Amino acid sequence: MADPTSRQYVPLTCHGHSRPVPHVSFSPLEKEEVYYMISACKDGNPMLRDGQTGDWIGTFLGHKGAVWQARLSPDASTAATASADFTAKVWDTHTGELLYILQHDHIVRAIAYPYDNSGMLATGGFEKKLRIFDLQEQKPLYSPTSSIDPNPVTPITIETSQAFEIGEGAHKDAIKFIVWAKDPNMIITASGDTLRWFDLPSRSCVREAKLDGEIKSCELVSLAPAYSSPADIGGGLPVLAVAAGKTAYFWGGNRAEDDIKQITLPHGIASVALDLKGRKYVVGEEPGTWARVYDWEDGRELDVHKGHHGPIWSIAFSPDGNLYATGSEDGTIKMWKNCEGYYGLWRGGLSTGSGTD
Repeated sequence: MADPTSRQYVPLTCHGHSRPVPHVSFSPLEKEEVYYMISACKDGNPMLRDGQTGDWIGTFLGHKGAVWQARLSPDASTAATASADFTAKVWDTHTGELLYILQHDHIVRAIAYPYDNSGMLATGGFEKKLRIFDLQEQKPLYSPTSSIDPNPVTPITIETSQAFEIGEGAHKDAIKFIVWAKDPNMIITASGDTLRWFDLPSRSCVREAKLDGEIKSCELVSLAPAYSSPADIGGGLPVLAVAAGKTAYFWGGNRAEDDIKQITLPHGIASVALDLKGRKYVVGEEPGTWARVYDWEDGRELDVHKGHHGPIWSIAFSPDGNLYATGSEDGTIKMWKNCEGYYGLWRGGLSTGSGTD
C-alpha cells in the first residue's frame, strides 16, 4: 500500500486569463472554509474566485493596461489592483463596481492594505515613490439602482497630491512589492535588490537589506487566528517571505524585521511561499516551470509540481493553510492540496503523480 504521506493529489486548474498571471493572493478567512482568491493578469482583467474551489465569481473590468498586483482588503469587502495604466483601482467585491481611482504619474506595480485596516492603501511603482492613500476621507456616492442608471456608483478619483509620501528619495529603482507589517507603523518595500523598512510616524527608512539579486517575490505569510499557534514558524505571527537570486529570506515579528532564516538553493527562484504549520516552503524555480517543495528544517526536497508551462511568478497559501495557489506566465492558476482527507473539491481521489492537468 502506498505511503499516505506521499499521496499526490491532482491540482485544480483555473482558466480564464488570456495573458500571464504575475500575482495571486487570498483574503483572510471570512468563516470556516470561506475565503476568496484574487489574481492579477497582464490581460488587464483581475479575477475574483472562491478561494477553496477556484470557481470564478467575477472579473473587475476597467483597467486599460496590464494589472501587476491584486489584493483583497482585510474585511474582503474591497479589492485593490495596481496597473500599467498609471492607476491603482479599488473595487467593491460584492458588486464589482469601481469605487476609487488612485491616479499616478507612471506604472503602478505594487499595492498593499494594512494588516487589519481596509480603509487605507499603500502604492508604489515606476515613480519610485511609496505613497499612502486614505480611502476614508471621501466615500463613493451610491445612487439608487435603476434601469436608467446602469452604474449606481460614482467612483472617486484621488490624485497623488492627496496622498502621503513616505521616505522621499529613498528608492533608486521601481517599487515592485509592498508589505504592511502586523504593526501598522511599519511598511516594507522591495525595489531592485533592496528591501527597505519604513517607520510611518517619522516617514523615514529605518533599515535596508541588500539581497542576493533582484527581488522577484515579497509577501507577508499568515494563518487565520483559529489556525495559528505559537508552535508555527514565526511563533504565531506573520512571516515575511522574500525570493531574490537563489536565496529565500524569512523575517518575523510584529514589524517583520527579526531575521528567522536564509536558505540558498542550487537554482534561481521566481517566487516563494511558506507553510507556517506544515513547516515547509514552496518555490517557483527560475529558469523553469516547476514548483519545488522543501522541508523547513533540513532542506530536503519533498515534492516537485510539474503542471505549469511557464515560470511561476506568485505562490500563496490559503488562510487555513489547507491549499496553495500558483500563478504562472502560462496564464493559468493552479491550486494544490496541502492537507489530509477531504477538502474543497478534493474528495479522496488520488492521481498517479503531481502536476497532471
